[in-house]
Amino acid sequence: MQHWARRLEQEIDGVMRIFGGVQHLREIYKDNRNLFEVQENEPQKLVEKVAGDIESLLDRKVQALKRLADAAENFQKAHRWQDNIKEEDIMYYDAKADAELDDPESEDMERGSKASTLRLDFLEDPNFKNKVNYSYTAVQIPTDIYKGSTVILNELNWTEALENVFIENRRQDPTLLWQVFGSATGVTRYYPATPWRAPKKIDLYDVRRRPWYIQGASSPKDMVIIVDVSGSVSGLTLKLMKTSVCEMLDTLSDDDYVNVASFNEKAQPVSCFTHLVQANVRNKKVFKEAVQGMVAKGTTGYKAGFEYAFDQLQNSNITRANCNKMIMMFTDGGEDRVQDVFEKYNWPNRTVRVFTFSVGQHNYDVTPLQWMACANKGYYFEIPSIGAIRINTQEYLDVLGRPMVLAGKEAKQVQWTNVYEDALGLGLVVTGTLPVFNLTQDGPGEKKNQLILGVMGIDVALSDIKRLTPNYTLGANGYVFAIDLNGYVLLHPNLKPQTTNFREPVTLDFLDAELEDENKEEIRRSMIDGNKGHKQIRTLVKSLDERYIDEVMRNYTWVPIRSTNYSLGLVLPPYSTFYLQANLSDQILQVKYFEFLLPSSFESEGHVFIAPREYCKDLNASDNNTEFLKNFIELMEKVTPDSKQCNNFLLHNLILDTGITQQLVERVWRDQDLNTYSLLAVFAATDGGITRVFPNKAAEDWTENPEPFNASFYRRSLDNHGYVFKPPHQDTLLRPLELENDTVGVLVSTAVELSLGGRTLRPAVVGVKLDLEAWAEKFKVLASNRTHQDQPQKCGPSSHCEMDCEVNNEDLLCVLIDDGGFLVLSNQNHQWDQVGRFFSEVDANLMLALYNNSFYTRKESFDYQAACAPQPPGNLGAAPRGVFVPTIADFLNLAWWTSAAAWSLFQQLLCGLIYHGWFQADPAEAEGSPEARESSCVMKQTQYYFGSVNASYNAIIDCGNCSRLFHAQRLTNTNLLFVVAEKPLCSQCEAGRLLQKETHSDGPEQCELVQRPRYRRGPHICFDYNATEDTSDCGRGASFPPSLSVLVSLQLLLLLGLPPRPQPQVHAHASPRL
Repeated sequence: MQHWARRLEQEIDGVMRIFGGVQHLREIYKDNRNLFEVQENEPQKLVEKVAGDIESLLDRKVQALKRLADAAENFQKAHRWQDNIKEEDIMYYDAKADAELDDPESEDMERGSKASTLRLDFLEDPNFKNKVNYSYTAVQIPTDIYKGSTVILNELNWTEALENVFIENRRQDPTLLWQVFGSATGVTRYYPATPWRAPKKIDLYDVRRRPWYIQGASSPKDMVIIVDVSGSVSGLTLKLMKTSVCEMLDTLSDDDYVNVASFNEKAQPVSCFTHLVQANVRNKKVFKEAVQGMVAKGTTGYKAGFEYAFDQLQNSNITRANCNKMIMMFTDGGEDRVQDVFEKYNWPNRTVRVFTFSVGQHNYDVTPLQWMACANKGYYFEIPSIGAIRINTQEYLDVLGRPMVLAGKEAKQVQWTNVYEDALGLGLVVTGTLPVFNLTQDGPGEKKNQLILGVMGIDVALSDIKRLTPNYTLGANGYVFAIDLNGYVLLHPNLKPQTTNFREPVTLDFLDAELEDENKEEIRRSMIDGNKGHKQIRTLVKSLDERYIDEVMRNYTWVPIRSTNYSLGLVLPPYSTFYLQANLSDQILQVKYFEFLLPSSFESEGHVFIAPREYCKDLNASDNNTEFLKNFIELMEKVTPDSKQCNNFLLHNLILDTGITQQLVERVWRDQDLNTYSLLAVFAATDGGITRVFPNKAAEDWTENPEPFNASFYRRSLDNHGYVFKPPHQDTLLRPLELENDTVGVLVSTAVELSLGGRTLRPAVVGVKLDLEAWAEKFKVLASNRTHQDQPQKCGPSSHCEMDCEVNNEDLLCVLIDDGGFLVLSNQNHQWDQVGRFFSEVDANLMLALYNNSFYTRKESFDYQAACAPQPPGNLGAAPRGVFVPTIADFLNLAWWTSAAAWSLFQQLLCGLIYHGWFQADPAEAEGSPEARESSCVMKQTQYYFGSVNASYNAIIDCGNCSRLFHAQRLTNTNLLFVVAEKPLCSQCEAGRLLQKETHSDGPEQCELVQRPRYRRGPHICFDYNATEDTSDCGRGASFPPSLSVLVSLQLLLLLGLPPRPQPQVHAHASPRL
C-alpha cells in the first residue's frame, strides 16, 4: 500500500508542478518586481488608527446627542401644561397614518378624524434604505395608547420644537442617521420623517421596550420575580400572571440579572436556575417556558416568597449587576404585610425596592400590597386584565430612573448599546443613548422633579463602522472585530444573523463567533477589561463553507475604543504581515493589461472573473459577474485608475493581477494539453480580485465565488501547506451527481508563497480541476500492481501475488477521503456519484473505525444565528386563548352582567386586540409574514479534521464473523487519507453512523452554563440611590368603571360571532376566597 501511496503522491505532485504553475508564477512576480511594492501591516498601529477613527465617528454622534438632550430639557421646562388641549390644536406627521387610512378598523377611521395629521412627500434615500422627508419629524404612538389623551397631546406639543434641533444636527453632520426621542409616555418622535414600517399583524412597537431605551432609562438591575401560586390563583388570574412575568422579563437587558420563583406555603424557583442569572435571550427563554408550567395550589405565604427573594439578592458568591436591587411580586391579594421580613432584610437602609402587582378581578383589600411597596421605595400596580399588562410591567422603570434624575449632570453620560435590528430598516445598528430629565419644579421652593422625560438616541449603522476598517490589505483570512463589555461582537466577519427580531438585541458572543479555546478566553477578558494586548496563538478555524476545520497560527492585537464600552481587535495570519501594492504609473501598460479583462480576449487567455468590490463610487453593483464586469469596463472607459472617485489601491492591484495571470497563460497553460492529464480546467486566483479560468469553456461550470476572499478553496489553500482537494459539495437530501449529463470535477489548489527581500507573503492561489471519471480510473491503476504498460493480473486469496484496487475491486474498497471526511475518489464505480458526501453516508462502519483510531477528530459547535421554519401552532381556533365564553344560562342571568367575570372579559377582548400573545395568528397573515416563515434558532454543527495519526496504520474492525481489515495512510503534501479495506462480508454488524450535517438543537444546557458564566463587566456607572429621593408616590391603584351598554353589545357580538372551541374553557370564576 505504501508503494501505491507514493505513486499517488508523485502523480498529484507532477500534475500540479506542470499545470499549477506555482514556480512559474513566482518567477512572473519577480520579473514584474518594478510594478509593485511590498507593504507591511503593523498590527498595533493599524488597530490604534481604526479605534481612533471609530472613536471620532461616535464622538460626533455624542455631540449631537448632547445638543438634543439639552434642548429637550429646556423645551419641556418652558412648556406650559394645557388641560383643554385638543387634537385639532396639534399638527404633526403620524407615521402610522398611511397604514391606518388603509385599515378601515383603525382607531382614527373609527373616530373619523384626521385633522391633526400632516400629509408628506418622501424621496428615496440610500443612506436610510428608506423614503424620507428631511423637513419634518415623524411621530409613532403605540397602538394601546389613545392619541387624543391630554398627556399625549401635551407631549406632542412641546416635542415639536425638537424638529429644528434635529435639522440643525444634520446640517452640522450630514452622516447622521435616525435621531430619536423616546418619551416616557410612549411617544416616539424621530427624524427624518418616514412612514412607519407597520407589520401585517397588529403593531406592538413601544419605544419603552426597545433595548436602547431600557439601557438609557435606568442603571442595571438585580431582579427577583416572585409569583403567588396559591389555590386562589386559578384560571384567568394565573394566565394573567404568567403573561405578566413574560412581559416583565422583556423589560430586562443583558446588563441585568434575574430569577423567577413561585410561592405558596413554600417558595421554589420555577426553572433549573437556583440563583440570579444574566437576563440574556436564552436564559429568558428558559424562564418563559418554565413559567407556563406553574400550577396553583396550597395557601398564600408571602413570608416564604419574600425570604426566598431576599436570600437571592444577598448571595454575593455569584456574578450579578450589583446596582438596582428589586423584588417584583405578582399576587391576587392577601392580608399579611410581612413587616418582620422587611425589618430583618431591608430596613432601615431599604436597599431593595419592592414592587407589588395585584392581578385579576377581585374584591380583596389591596392596602397590604400598597403598604409593602410604599414601605420599601417601590410602587404598587394593578393588572385587572390583559390590557393593563404591557403598561404596568414597564412603568417601574420610572421609579428606577429617580436616582438618575436627581444625580443631575453626573448621570448625563452617553452609553452605547448592544447590536440590534433597526425597526425602520437600517439593518444592524448600535445606538448612543442619553437620558432626558424633567427640570421643572412642582412649585416655588418645592423639590426638583424626579421624573425621567425619556431617552434620546442616535443610531450608527454597523456598515458605517465597518467602512473604517481595512478590508483588502489584511488578506483573505485577516479581519477586524470589536466586542462590548458583555463579550458580544458588534464587528466580526461571522456576525451574520440569518433572521432578526427587532424586539431582541443581536447577542453573539466572541467565543461563539469563533471556535472557543483558552487563549481566546484570555483575549476576551483582557478586551472587556479595557486593556491593550498582543498574542500569537495556534487555534482552530472553521472554513467558510463550514465543512472543514483547520489548525492555524493567528496574531491577535487589541486596544480599547476610548469614550465607549467597546474594544477593537485585529486578527492576522503570519503570511498576511505583508501585502502587495501595485504601482502602475505606466499608462500604456495599464491599457495593455486592461485589455485582458475584455471578453474578446477570453477565448485565447481564459475567462476572467473579477471580485465584486467597490472599485469606484459610480460602479453599479450586480450579483451576475458577467454583468458586473460589463459595468466595470464601461466605467473604465470613462475614468482612469487614478481617478479621485475610485479606490486606486483596488484598481491598480486588479489590473496588475490581470496582467500577471495572463502571463501565466502565455508561459504555461496555453502550450499544454489538459486532456492528456484528464484536467477540465486550470485556474489562478489572486488577492487583487482576479480569478482566471482556462480554457474559456471551463468557466461555464465554474461555481466558485468570484470574490477570492469569499471562496472556501482560496482561504483554505492559504492556511494549508501542500495541495488542498475540494470535492463537489453534495447535500444528502439532493440527488446524486449525474456523471453522464455533467462533467464533474474535483478542485486541487495550493498557495503561491513569495519571498521578496526576506519578506514572505502569499498573494495568489493556483490549481487544477480534475475530471472525476478519468481520475477515478487513473486512481485504480495507480493503486494497483501494474504499470501503464502491464496488463492487469487478478490475484485471489490463494494466489502468490498481492491483491490491488484495480483488478480486485470486488474484494477491496479503495478510497481517497479528504481532511473533512468527504469522499474524493473511489475504486467502486457505484460510488462515483457519491463523491463529495460525508464518508459515513457511504460506509458508516469504516468511517467510525477511522474516527475511533484517531485518524479523525471531531469538533462540535453551535450556530446561534440560524433560521428555522416555524413550528406549526398547536391551536388554530379563532377565539381568544383561554377566554371564558359564557353559556346561555349566564347570558340570561342579570347578575352575571355586573360580575367581575363579565367586566374582565370585556377588558380582555377590548385590550387583547392589541396584544398578540392572546390571539392565534391568522393563517393567511402568518403565511405572508416573514416572521412566520422563519425564526431564529440554534443549529448544532459538527466538523471532522485530521487527528494525531500521521503514519500508515493497520487495524481490524472487530465484528465477529464480519470483521474487516483496513489499512490507512495520509498522502504527503495533500489533505487526503488513502484507505484500503476489505469489503464487508455481511451486514450484520451495523455500526453507529457518525453525523456531519447540521442539526436543529436547543443549544448547550443552559442550566449547566449558568454555573460557569462567561466573564463580563457591567456599565461603569450605577445610580440606584439618592438621599433626596421622594418615595411618597408609590402607587394607589385605579379602576375603570364598566359601561353596561358596551358590555351588553360586546357580549351579543361574542355569542354570535365567535365559533365554538373544541377544548374545555377556563372559566373566570370568582376566587375561592370570596
